[in-house]
Amino acid sequence: MFSHRVIADHLRSSSFLIADGVTPSKEGRGYVLRRIMRRAMRHAHILGTPEPLMHRLVPTLVDEMGDAFGELKRAQENIETTLLQEEERFRRTLGRGTALLDDATENLVEGDTLPGEVAFKLYDTYGFPLDLTQDALRSKGIDVDIEGYNKAMAVQKETARAHWSGSGDAGSDAIWLELREKHGATAFTGYTVLSGESKIVALIGNGELVEEAQKGDEIAFICPVTPFYAESGGQAGDKGHAKTASAEIEISDVQKRAGDVHVHIGKVTAGTLKANDKIELFVDPENRTKTMRNHSATHLVHEALRRVLGTHVTQKGQMVDGERIRFDFSHGAAVTADELAVIETQVNQEILKNIEASTVMMAPDEAIEAGAMALFGEKYGDEVRVLSLGSVPEGEEHAYSVELCGGTHVSRTGDIGLFKIVSEAAIAAGIRRIEAVSGEAARLYLEEQAGFAKAAADALKIKPEDVPARLASITAEKRQLEKDLAKAKKELALGGGGAASGPEDINGVKFLGRVLQGVSGKELRSMIEEQKQKLGSGIVAFVAVDEGKVAVAVGVTSDLTDAHNASKLVNFGAEKVGGRGGGRPEMAQAGGTQVENADAALEAIKAALT
Repeated sequence: MFSHRVIADHLRSSSFLIADGVTPSKEGRGYVLRRIMRRAMRHAHILGTPEPLMHRLVPTLVDEMGDAFGELKRAQENIETTLLQEEERFRRTLGRGTALLDDATENLVEGDTLPGEVAFKLYDTYGFPLDLTQDALRSKGIDVDIEGYNKAMAVQKETARAHWSGSGDAGSDAIWLELREKHGATAFTGYTVLSGESKIVALIGNGELVEEAQKGDEIAFICPVTPFYAESGGQAGDKGHAKTASAEIEISDVQKRAGDVHVHIGKVTAGTLKANDKIELFVDPENRTKTMRNHSATHLVHEALRRVLGTHVTQKGQMVDGERIRFDFSHGAAVTADELAVIETQVNQEILKNIEASTVMMAPDEAIEAGAMALFGEKYGDEVRVLSLGSVPEGEEHAYSVELCGGTHVSRTGDIGLFKIVSEAAIAAGIRRIEAVSGEAARLYLEEQAGFAKAAADALKIKPEDVPARLASITAEKRQLEKDLAKAKKELALGGGGAASGPEDINGVKFLGRVLQGVSGKELRSMIEEQKQKLGSGIVAFVAVDEGKVAVAVGVTSDLTDAHNASKLVNFGAEKVGGRGGGRPEMAQAGGTQVENADAALEAIKAALT
């Protein structure tokens, strides 16, 4: 009964986590979910279930708890898919892990101990749990070094913690924490202006505070006030330039450190830059505009994904800058071409409506209650910025997209101009990635694609709209020609397929032997089988020469395998061409490099029959 309780409890936990947008992974929340799921799956394995079990229990869970927790009903399909995919993966892991464990313990005997780091590698790299390792080794009288395992686990947890919360580099973080304590947070004015005056309160070179920087120096500096957006929430930092009374600086990036300190990163292009100088800051307006278009388009595509694929879709990462959109989201299957077309159409429809964007500041709980989408696991302050984009769909109370977001965005959806999906692919289990372009970049992309289509149409001397059908026809013709060519090639290699290519009699056994030119080793098996069928009873031996290599193949019909073994015969030929081979009594192959001995190889096989 214990295993039954574990499965029931962990099924509930897993289902609620998946409904909240968590997906199994190697780190953070996903790592916790995977451990919960796999513990239940291990107990299902202990109970001897031959097929994946947990996904089949979800309908019962939804029947019992769905009325009280509506998210379970909404996400039921995604929960079932995620559980099935993970359990199938876990069952493969069990098979692979058992084989790896056998390899790791090959030289261990009763009373020995498996090193802890080996047991941990089986768990961390291959997903094979410690208790399964212990169970498998207990019957052999082999212990596991638990202390070593725990040490390896502690190192992994520290690495995961660093990945979750930041760089983990205490030395590099210390300077920013000190500056944050001394000068406070940076005030960002870039929602309304793209330039402004400030003061350099700290100048940093090579990770240390400096008093000045010369022309050509790579430098970082902070100011109490800036119009430059610092990379955050998947939006790249602004680019631009700045100048003081004695220096000019090209700003290539802006990063956040110590939570809310904007660090301007760039290069001194003229003069001498000094700490405490007054400075004029100028954001590159063209790059900012492109970035805003891309970021706003990302919000629209996020909502479109949820409306087309289901509300289980949640953002798993993004990067938007002036050049591109990259959006990662949770979904258990490839997005079809038809689904992508609907998603793209919905986004462009909202762009064409040219609805004014709205931003308001609210308390996080109030914003979420009002319908704003928050990212699971994100930390929000006492007040959040709520961005509404698009029209209000019929029968709904809010704009098409409502999200908590501190990034920079267009004033109206029409400012995005155009949206085009470039690619969609899997980047991890249950995680998909869309790459896209907007605005001028989308127009240029479509022009380029139209150019490709026209070039193809011109080459084929047809209309552009007829290109797909013509290419399909050409592809089918090509496949047929390849089949015809392969057939002709085989017949030519066998002497044209006429009487001259017939078998000879060796001690009452029909034998067909040929040295073939331009035939690869991969083609020999089918050729051998074809000729065996034609012979009915006999032996076929081919020696093929192709691209400086020799392949030897021998086939023996089943009625002759007691007297003649293909594996033995093939090696008589293989020895002549500097190789060895093997196979079954009725079919064997070998390879070699001494092409000049191809004829001798065939003669050696014939001699073995006399």
